[in-house]
Amino acid sequence: MAPARAHHHRLRSALGLFLLAPLIGEFLLGNQPITALPSVFLLAPLYGGGALLVRETARRAGRGWPTMILLGAAYALIEEGPVDQMLWNPHYGGFDLGAAYAGARVPLLDTGVQLLQDVLTLHTVWSICVPIALVEAFARDGDRTRPWLGLPGLSATVLVFTVGSGFLALAQVESEDFVATPAQFAAAGVLIAVLITAAFLCRAPGVRHTTGRPLEARDTAGRTPPAPRVVGALSFAATSAYWGREYLPDGVPAAVPVLGWVLLVAAVLVPGVRWARSEGWTGAHRLGLAGGALLTYAWVGFEQARYLDVSRATGLIGNAVFAAGALVLLGAAARAGGRLRPGSRPPLV
Repeated sequence: MAPARAHHHRLRSALGLFLLAPLIGEFLLGNQPITALPSVFLLAPLYGGGALLVRETARRAGRGWPTMILLGAAYALIEEGPVDQMLWNPHYGGFDLGAAYAGARVPLLDTGVQLLQDVLTLHTVWSICVPIALVEAFARDGDRTRPWLGLPGLSATVLVFTVGSGFLALAQVESEDFVATPAQFAAAGVLIAVLITAAFLCRAPGVRHTTGRPLEARDTAGRTPPAPRVVGALSFAATSAYWGREYLPDGVPAAVPVLGWVLLVAAVLVPGVRWARSEGWTGAHRLGLAGGALLTYAWVGFEQARYLDVSRATGLIGNAVFAAGALVLLGAAARAGGRLRPGSRPPLV
């Protein structure tokens, strides 16, 4: 591929991620109606800028998905901490979050355990990781793990993310008439710094163990992952099970969904890490994980539409349009992923 053409393709990938992140994070989820579609440009600096910074920072450092997942968790705390302050506002968005998340609280951070679980799950999985995985599926062989932006582009992204986040933070303070305490902001800042530090302490692909054998070779035997479609089905089942907590009957102790979340995360991570370290793990498997989660948001959006400030018909039409778009995007990503040259394999994670 000619250098100029390759450069333009990488820029298109970066722009695609910039716009896709808010479309998935807000519109596919059903938080925003189709009539508010122009607001995607208002949300993109936060969502898209955040996803792009997570991806570019990790890829520039030669890191993979463990780093991006931890950076995605840091982003989650940035958005719902200093920016939106939903972690602490008991009446955020006009909802009685204080009553909805009245269970155990996280020391120092001073927020509900279940609320923190929801924030980390929604933004790490759907706002950050799913859009990145989908857009990377469209990238050329070498570009899947290569930075898409040069230093000027990265600097511009930092500026856009910072200014956009600041604007939304001020707008939230004005509309919500709520400001967290300095101690709450400080605790969030410390936890964000810990997550970012942990992200870059993750072992890079190809690091050898003390045995001298490559990580990949050590973990191959007996850990062949299921077919990508099976991985996708398992991802859909797991992410749908997470949303199943919305349908628990009244009177269920708050500890039940909290413990259920912990068990579900463990049930996903333990086999997922083993599979990802095997020789048979490919980009198609990663796309299966992202696709299963994407389809979960497609059905959840229809449930969320009842809370929108538009007619039920308008909400459902929007849900149908966004869900159809998700299906088309997933199908296109699967076809694009098939361009990977036979015998070639991206880095471990």
